[in-house]
Amino acid sequence: ITPAPMTIVFLGITIGTIMTMSSSNWLMAWIGLELNMLAILPIISKPKTTRASEATTKYFLTQAIASAMMLLSSTINVWQTGSWSILELKNKFSTTIMALSLMMKMGAAPIHFWLPEVLQGTTLQTALLITTWQKIAPVTLMYMISNNIQPTILVSAGILSMIVGGLGGINQTQLRKMMAYSSINNLGWTITIMAFSPNMALMNIFTYIIMTTPIFLMMTNMSTKTLQNLSTTWTTSMTMTLSIALLMLSTSGLPPFTGFMPKMLILNELISQKLTTLATLAI
Repeated sequence: ITPAPMTIVFLGITIGTIMTMSSSNWLMAWIGLELNMLAILPIISKPKTTRASEATTKYFLTQAIASAMMLLSSTINVWQTGSWSILELKNKFSTTIMALSLMMKMGAAPIHFWLPEVLQGTTLQTALLITTWQKIAPVTLMYMISNNIQPTILVSAGILSMIVGGLGGINQTQLRKMMAYSSINNLGWTITIMAFSPNMALMNIFTYIIMTTPIFLMMTNMSTKTLQNLSTTWTTSMTMTLSIALLMLSTSGLPPFTGFMPKMLILNELISQKLTTLATLAI
């Protein structure tokens, strides 16, 4: 992609996300998400390979289905309440469909199937974009409607995402798939606490973004795509290999690293809400 179209593409991604985040109307939020989705498709399909084309198709279809569910949910709510306002999502059926559509857009379990496959078919830079920037708009919308979503739905999806993310990443040798399952696991923590403390959920997701970005940038710099590649980079770039290892430990929430802080606060909040069983499951 030449510089001028690339500028337009990145402008579309940025404007789409900002439009969704700053909107108070479901229609404008939907338009922002659609603009964002259409703008990122050329970036995913940039490598002229079969895997990239497959990843683009999978991303497009899942995001289009999620957008359709989102539009259906907001339309049903308009019939019931007469308002397009995001904060006026009162209908329980609409709220459930909306929560599922936003989870699908983020890549949270049980609708996570597309994320590892799409990340594996793209470049490391695009994988970084999908696991960080692309999460901001759906998380913001979920934050805005968190008071109306039934806690059972959020907690169930959150716990399932933690389990899928934790178990799915164990048997992987591909770093992009490992990072995809790490993203699913982290979304589980974010969604679980969204039901009880939305501000803490935002803090958790932004801490994750800050930790994930340097991991992807260093992997891009060293051209490492598998664990085998990473194990051989020790001789050429010891500092960077050590940094990646420490950042990965931080992302997994090991004390005393930064990633432990939001997880500790989330567990503390769950225990203070008399949800000790849930906190134990999360651990």
